[in-house]
Amino acid sequence: MMMRNTLCVVAVAVSLLFAHGCTGSDQTIVLDLPANSVSAARGLVGRLFPKRADAFVFESIPTDDGRDVFEVESRDGRIVVRGNSGVSMAAGLNWYLSQRCRCNMSFYGENLNLPDALPEVKSKVRRTSWAQRRYFLNYCSFGYSLPWYDWKQWERLIDWMALHGVNMPLAVTGQEAVWEAVGRRLDMSDAEIKAFLAGPPYLPFQWMGCLDGWGGPLPKSWIARHEKLQKRILARQRELGMTPVLQGFTGHVPGAIRKKYPKAKLHKIRWNEWETYLLDPLDPHFAGIAKMFLEEQTKRYGTDHLYAADPFIEMIPPRGDAKYLADLSRAIYAGMAESDPEAIWVLQGWTFMYKRTFWTQPRFRALLDAVDDRRMLLLDLFCEHTPMWNKTEAFCGKPWLRCNIQSFGGVVHLSGNLEVNNAGLWATRRDPKRGQLVGLGFVNEALDVNPVVYDLMFEAAWRDKPVDLDAWIIDYARRRYGRKNSDAEAAWCLLRETVYQSAYPRGAVLDRFPTMKPRRDVTHDNARLAEAWRRLLLAADECGGIDAYRFDLVNVARQTLSNHAAVLQRKVVKAHGAGDAKAMRAVADEFLQLLLDMDKLLATRREFLLGRWIADARRWGETDAERARLEWNARRVLTSWGSGGHTLDYARKEWSGMIRGFYHERWRRRLDAEIAAISEKRPLDVKAFDKKLRQWELDWSSRRDALPTEPQGDAVALTRQLWKKYGPSVHGKNSVRNADHKKD
Repeated sequence: MMMRNTLCVVAVAVSLLFAHGCTGSDQTIVLDLPANSVSAARGLVGRLFPKRADAFVFESIPTDDGRDVFEVESRDGRIVVRGNSGVSMAAGLNWYLSQRCRCNMSFYGENLNLPDALPEVKSKVRRTSWAQRRYFLNYCSFGYSLPWYDWKQWERLIDWMALHGVNMPLAVTGQEAVWEAVGRRLDMSDAEIKAFLAGPPYLPFQWMGCLDGWGGPLPKSWIARHEKLQKRILARQRELGMTPVLQGFTGHVPGAIRKKYPKAKLHKIRWNEWETYLLDPLDPHFAGIAKMFLEEQTKRYGTDHLYAADPFIEMIPPRGDAKYLADLSRAIYAGMAESDPEAIWVLQGWTFMYKRTFWTQPRFRALLDAVDDRRMLLLDLFCEHTPMWNKTEAFCGKPWLRCNIQSFGGVVHLSGNLEVNNAGLWATRRDPKRGQLVGLGFVNEALDVNPVVYDLMFEAAWRDKPVDLDAWIIDYARRRYGRKNSDAEAAWCLLRETVYQSAYPRGAVLDRFPTMKPRRDVTHDNARLAEAWRRLLLAADECGGIDAYRFDLVNVARQTLSNHAAVLQRKVVKAHGAGDAKAMRAVADEFLQLLLDMDKLLATRREFLLGRWIADARRWGETDAERARLEWNARRVLTSWGSGGHTLDYARKEWSGMIRGFYHERWRRRLDAEIAAISEKRPLDVKAFDKKLRQWELDWSSRRDALPTEPQGDAVALTRQLWKKYGPSVHGKNSVRNADHKKD
């Protein structure tokens, strides 16, 4: 049997309950819970409100027929929160904070200002969750948001997870230590291990089998420090009653194993510009390496019996016959179960959508049917846009979670389809063909700048019917800012009707590779979004001191101006087509100044600082060379990504420092070149120019500019200035009012 620490007892019981469909073990879970769960809940409220923590009492209660449950009531002037786990208690606390205190915790602006007198809960409130599993995080999050996190940042994020009811987080920090140990058991040299492990933001793509080594080598101290960090992450998650998902062995191995096993049958798998090696499932060494992997991982991190394993996340298997796919599936699961008979394989459904032409239903069924239904859990990743459950016979009867991606690459963009995540969820729950829907998940590729989408989604886990979105969005505005304000509420109604009707970001012209082709990325009326900006400004006198308000004000202004950049770019293209250098210069200067103004606006918020991202990366290095390599990683993953000589522009960031130093400069070079060519009556050699510009992009990754790491300027004052400057253009001259003045 696998090693277990005492903090795993609860997670083990929960996993057994899920695997066997048995509710008889509920009381066992409850008996193991109280000491840890109550202590964990007390610790959480102490971190949030160190001076008010004694006003809250936490107590343990049994599950509700196997379902998570919380209760909230007042007693003797204090707020009593009960739950069957630390997570349930935290969810109950969050219900009280949002519904009674008008508070809102978020990693993008927050409002945690408790009233002096805590509101009374006159009648006990009790909520149960229909969602047995509430999943959070995507592998990509560990590359686009989390690669540089330290314990203080992780602690805050875990508290947020608990408050939002997350009980099944992906936890793949510190995998490097596991693979270092496995590599040594495979007789790999230190140099070979170093060459195998990727740079920090690329590691999660390595765990999905996409690449090896790119961005490395890791700093000497990285592996030990992140092993320690992962142990703290897991201890806190388990203390709260979460069941973390650790890594499973997929067959992806270092090519260097051929030194130890020269006859091993390896398949080359290609993803973009990288090739990796997949050990054939029928090779006799497959089981042995899987055993090594699980032994080394469990020795360090224990187990909660949930293992993520995605052998072909965006790749095609080496063979497509049903027997091979079934053999591979059996081998992957056997590699878990041999060491852990209670193992459950957590599989992302992304690959079946991404390579739909390959994954016909017979192939899909061959892969899934090879593993017992009780031992596999599917994540339907993109349900807000392209669900797969209704195209795969509900994943052939396997338990599955309805998930929302929301963010691709952490692109900074206001978007999210609230209606799909509201009514659409319940339509799925009512569908007789839904199969074994056992929960929901948020599989964001990065922490996203649309906290409203998270809040609605995770609230849904504790509701039995859709909300009235019109009423809900007004209530959200009140708790987001801690008060009633008609202008703020009107702004949020406009946001719901514009940006929150779109399932995912369409992109922005300013952060795309410069082109003289017109772009039309905006799917909503930008004048209506500008009206939301204006109404938010009118709320400044009452809400201006609230952190969440100031973030939202900057974020809405940013999106409005970003949309307006597309209008100016089309004017540039029109002048270019007419061969009018003077007109093109005038509108090009206007476009470039808009980018600089946006950069200054974003500098007022810590969340939008390139300097903060780079500083967080550099702190993990102990020498100048290590810090320089980490900064290279931090810059490269946001721009060119790989080495293919072109900019991927996938993890686009409208950040201060990023706009001025990268996007503005890139556009300036192209526009200056085009205007010079028109003025000199010669054609621009676009192919040669683009080649030179792409080299500049690659060189940018090696720069070491000193960038601010703390906010500069006042968000409200600057946003008012920008409204005066751009309001007539984005909103309409006839309807612009004095949003910078007090209301009568």
